[in-house]
Amino acid sequence: MLVGTWDLENLMLPRSGDGAPRTEAEYEAKVEALASVITALDPALLGVQEVRQEETLADLAKAAGGQWHTALSRHADRRGIRVGFLSRTPLRIRRDTHVFAELLRPVQGDDGAEPDVHDRETSRGFLAVETDTADGVLHVAVAHLKSKLLSYPGTGDRSRFQPHDEAERARYGAYALYRRAAEATTLRAVADFLLEGAGTERDVIVLGDMNDVVNAATTQILLGPPGSELDKPRAFAKSDLGDPFRLWDIAPRIPEERRFSRVSFGRAELLDHVLVSHRLAKRIAEAGTGLPEHRDDALELPSVEEDPRKRVGTPGSDHAPVWVRV
Repeated sequence: MLVGTWDLENLMLPRSGDGAPRTEAEYEAKVEALASVITALDPALLGVQEVRQEETLADLAKAAGGQWHTALSRHADRRGIRVGFLSRTPLRIRRDTHVFAELLRPVQGDDGAEPDVHDRETSRGFLAVETDTADGVLHVAVAHLKSKLLSYPGTGDRSRFQPHDEAERARYGAYALYRRAAEATTLRAVADFLLEGAGTERDVIVLGDMNDVVNAATTQILLGPPGSELDKPRAFAKSDLGDPFRLWDIAPRIPEERRFSRVSFGRAELLDHVLVSHRLAKRIAEAGTGLPEHRDDALELPSVEEDPRKRVGTPGSDHAPVWVRV
């Protein structure tokens, strides 16, 4: 079976919010472009990010063809976007949370003197589900961590994407990192909930737009015990007490020339990740980005600059799907 993750980039009804298509024609073109990729990818289960309304996810499922089951987190960010799932098999929701992990204190989110309620919450909810497969129950969590793209307080509801000075840029870079680290820690707690200390016997996948690269400190938080890297020569040579809690990033199994899911300022980066439990890690058959079979057009991604509003109305997504076949 193939399981993947894809940031759909502002899947919203026309004129329904910041980043939404401006016309019905733009919306229909976006849904059709996304659906064509999903149809070609043919996943058993796909975690998705940046979905606003349930109706849009239903429209996408219909356009992709066949029977799909969907689930969407109840917890949206300030723009109204959420994470969710498309699945060929029925889904049972295990957890839908946006509250920081136990013992984590509020993080500083801006230059304000006092923390607000959002400084105690993840940017968007994390959704955990389970579904039945021919080989037993599969447990999956989807997330969308705080972006590295920085925005600054503007006039009214409109944000700035250029700082007043480099001191402001540095502060807001730190604020984004604080939040992403807290969110990674919270997602790790969701993973622990799904693993139940039985990763050697239980099929668990944690996936989503983690908004940083494989070796970033926030991504590494998700792995658990040290040594959970598939490219290490002795990764499975010796079992230890950490095995039931490990998550293994599939990135090393992706062909190096395709090991990216987004292009920012001309730089290709793998920001979207699929992490699997010990039992699944031993059964990876193939991993990739874009579409399987190494199609030449599978990774033609736009280079995203500072202001994401410039992409409003464009079809498709600025991310590529990331997937694993087990």
